[in-house]
Amino acid sequence: MSNAAARVTLLACLLSLSLSAHFLKNDYLITPKATVVLDQISDELTEKTGISAYAIATTEKLKEGSSLYVYVKPYESNASKPYVILIFAPNAVIKSSISQTGRLGLIPSSEALKHAYDHTKVLHYFNAFIGSKDSNSLQSKYDVAMLQAYSELADELATSKGVTLMHTLKDSSSWIITLFAWVVRIGAVLLIWIYFGRPLYRRIRFGKQ
Repeated sequence: MSNAAARVTLLACLLSLSLSAHFLKNDYLITPKATVVLDQISDELTEKTGISAYAIATTEKLKEGSSLYVYVKPYESNASKPYVILIFAPNAVIKSSISQTGRLGLIPSSEALKHAYDHTKVLHYFNAFIGSKDSNSLQSKYDVAMLQAYSELADELATSKGVTLMHTLKDSSSWIITLFAWVVRIGAVLLIWIYFGRPLYRRIRFGKQ
């Protein structure tokens, strides 16, 4: 009986961690550890700007062509205006004919708020980590992608109000992306040297001899 009670208590704790005031829905796509960080960012954003940023991570298989604006309607009553909702729906159908799935979206509470952030840039952070080819698990990619995109969104909303957030992850992610870009460039230069530059240099050098 004590073991059963312990399991129930543990489950309750895990469920409470998975639930977040800033997650309007989370079908266990984002782990409790990540939601804690997201909550810190969200609390600071709301405190300093009055703007709320929410997230939805759903496993629902939304139909091809379905409107994300219509999808969020049932959740609006739990959101405080002004707000922006970041939606992650990996099972949503993009194009059924080629089995393409996975949709992202940003839904603002007003047209004016839409100009406070760069829609393409925020979602780029998400796609950059989800599509990365590395040894990290899909779960880890979901966590990192959500946090980085949410962090970028929060930073841009804060900037629009002339304030700076302390708990966001944008600076570290930018550094990582910049470093990765330089590694790719250096690698490309080395490959060009090995396959083209070095053989040409050797032919010129030994040809002169």
